[in-house]
Amino acid sequence: MRKIISKQEEEKKKKRNQLIVGFVLIFIMLFSVLGYSFGGGNESTTKIKYNGFKFVKQGESWILNTENFNFIFENNPNQVEKINSDLKNLENYYGKPLYMYSENYEAELEIYRNLFYYNQIVQRMQDACLEGNETECDGALPVKNCGDNFIIIRESNETKIIQENNCVFIEGEQGNLTKITDEFLFKILEIEG
Repeated sequence: MRKIISKQEEEKKKKRNQLIVGFVLIFIMLFSVLGYSFGGGNESTTKIKYNGFKFVKQGESWILNTENFNFIFENNPNQVEKINSDLKNLENYYGKPLYMYSENYEAELEIYRNLFYYNQIVQRMQDACLEGNETECDGALPVKNCGDNFIIIRESNETKIIQENNCVFIEGEQGNLTKITDEFLFKILEIEG
């Protein structure tokens, strides 16, 4: 037989049980948060310092956090070939349209996400044809010249980054164009000299 208890005792027992469950839940939540923050989960974080800049590997990308911007690269500065080139810095791109012609989607994406999508450095990005090379492009694209900010990414046997007025020519083997594009970005961000 069940023992008869008063309503007061029943309420007391109910409150005590609620407090115990509450403390157990708080204990579990607190230690799971602490364990995750100190342990960081199972994923180890790779970090490198390069010329005073700190790059952190997250997934397959390298993240650079600066005062005002977050840049995401497929490669870190140690993974790219150093190409001797004299380029204008990032200031040349602020608030202006940027025109692109690219023979490599990944390399174009590298510029898009760093100069427009994540950081809104350029006013807008648009595919275009370089004046004199209209046969390489779709006839529906606008024709621009080197008076405009224009980046041309082409497949070539020779690896180079060349600035002519406001045009930048990024050239190299198809499999290396993303690395060469990252090298271009490192140079205009003044990560590399």
